[in-house]
Amino acid sequence: MVEPRIVVAGAGAVGCFVGGLLAAAGRDVVLLGRARLVEELGAAGLRLSDVSGRGWEAAPEVTADAAVLARAEVVLVCVKSGATEEMGRIVATHAPAGAVVVSLQNGVRNADLLRACLPGREVRAGMVGFNVVALGAGRYHRSTSGEVLIGAGDAALAAVLSVPGLRVDAVGDIAAVQWGKLLLNLTNAVNALSGLPLRDMLLDRRWRRVMAAQMDEALTVLRAAGIVARVPAKAPGWAIPYVLRLPTGLFRLVAAPMLAVDGTARTSMVADLEAGRTTEIEEFQGEVLRLAAARRLAAPVTERVRAAVKRAERDGLQPVEPEALLAGRES
Repeated sequence: MVEPRIVVAGAGAVGCFVGGLLAAAGRDVVLLGRARLVEELGAAGLRLSDVSGRGWEAAPEVTADAAVLARAEVVLVCVKSGATEEMGRIVATHAPAGAVVVSLQNGVRNADLLRACLPGREVRAGMVGFNVVALGAGRYHRSTSGEVLIGAGDAALAAVLSVPGLRVDAVGDIAAVQWGKLLLNLTNAVNALSGLPLRDMLLDRRWRRVMAAQMDEALTVLRAAGIVARVPAKAPGWAIPYVLRLPTGLFRLVAAPMLAVDGTARTSMVADLEAGRTTEIEEFQGEVLRLAAARRLAAPVTERVRAAVKRAERDGLQPVEPEALLAGRES
């Protein structure tokens, strides 16, 4: 079998990690990214590591020239949500009509945005279940475990994308999986506002209460909207708020898999705010709040978290106390 040419469109942290693992396994991969990525990887190469201590080196082709899409048979779209439509237009201009496009992005709308830009083409939604941190000098580190899920279709695609260090499965309920991931992604903003590494935040019950309150609000809204969410975690979604509220000693025992992250890991929203980039807060908390408003439901903690992140986008990160986000909702 001849392996298809894979173009990672918008190679950031996740794109470099996924594309790097594919290249390390011998897949035909091109990373399409900004000029600074081309310069960085040209100088330092691409080195990958993960939370289990494994490491890989890869040397995929790296370019900033979108014309490379003309040779693509599979396009993995990895840009942040705000750049989806722009990338969709680029793919429409350069990629062959027969290329399969896979959205490996956060949020629940990006595959539909791509379909609107690419009428008649095969576009499959996806969910990346792990966190990747860019360490600089061509180094990318997966700080949590997890797999990649893509929408159902030709089973051969999942097999092509599954390589050592990267498991990819095709599922029929990808929309439910994406909503489940969105529930977990509500944590991204809380982590950014906490100023703590992810593991330290999880060990602080005050911040876990904020996480639990947000998830309670989101679950109420999703139930009212008739939306099914399949959380990519060992515990069902409805149980996670209860686990988060446990005393820390008991939480350590019950939620050991949740704590299996690097001590220095932070969510991608931290990096976005530190770099002065627009975050994906509207794709996470904003999505919940839009559903809530349409059904005249209140989600006050989610609203306060969104407002705090929007202030941080405008003015830079400032200290935030978890009690201010809860504002009397929890004792």
